[in-house]
Amino acid sequence: MKERKRSKRYREGVKGLTPGQRFPADEAVKILSGLPKAKFDETVNLAIKLNVDPKKAEQNLRGAVSLPHGLGRSMRVIAFAEGKDAEAALKAGALKAGGAELAKEIEGGWLEFDVAIAHPSQMRNVGRLGKILGPKNLMPTPKAGTVTENVEQAVKEFVAGKVEYRTDAGGNIHVPIGKRSFAASKLSDNLKHIVSHVQSLRPSTVKGNFIERISLAATMSPGVGVQVDQQGASEE
Repeated sequence: MKERKRSKRYREGVKGLTPGQRFPADEAVKILSGLPKAKFDETVNLAIKLNVDPKKAEQNLRGAVSLPHGLGRSMRVIAFAEGKDAEAALKAGALKAGGAELAKEIEGGWLEFDVAIAHPSQMRNVGRLGKILGPKNLMPTPKAGTVTENVEQAVKEFVAGKVEYRTDAGGNIHVPIGKRSFAASKLSDNLKHIVSHVQSLRPSTVKGNFIERISLAATMSPGVGVQVDQQGASEE
């Protein structure tokens, strides 16, 4: 298998990092901030490796959480709602709101949005979009707070930077926590908030440490290992 060729920026960044080394959250953020930057404002992502079996329903975690300092960008939100709920959603910042006509537009190939909110009464329209929205992780679900009777509030929260998360097949959670232009203190606050939230989700069926590893990286940077405490967590 041909080895992936890394950019000069990436190789420069790796020089100062020791494989397997982990740092306290504040220090990890400062190290990331000091790595070579791209010519655009990169997204900072957090990867959390969990000691779970996603095939077990109670260990397949999914939800949404509001970050203390948001994401540094407005999320493109649509709402499956009609009447007063649709009007409220649009006033709250939804890109589009509607019922059957919105579903038809998506069936026609339009997918220019990041989050879909749905009123429970609209699941008759949303249900037929499962094959389109499911693979892209855009399908509304009560677990993530994207199927709700309070459509207006949900739209406000997601437009402001509330983020969805879910475990992948390998038991990992990947979630953005902001931009490289953020002050280090804001990135650190968002990081700690996400980790604390994930720790609170520990399934009762998990034995041993819950969080195994945490890594922080920008879009074009190498990863920086983050130390995790022992509240259901372990270091590598």
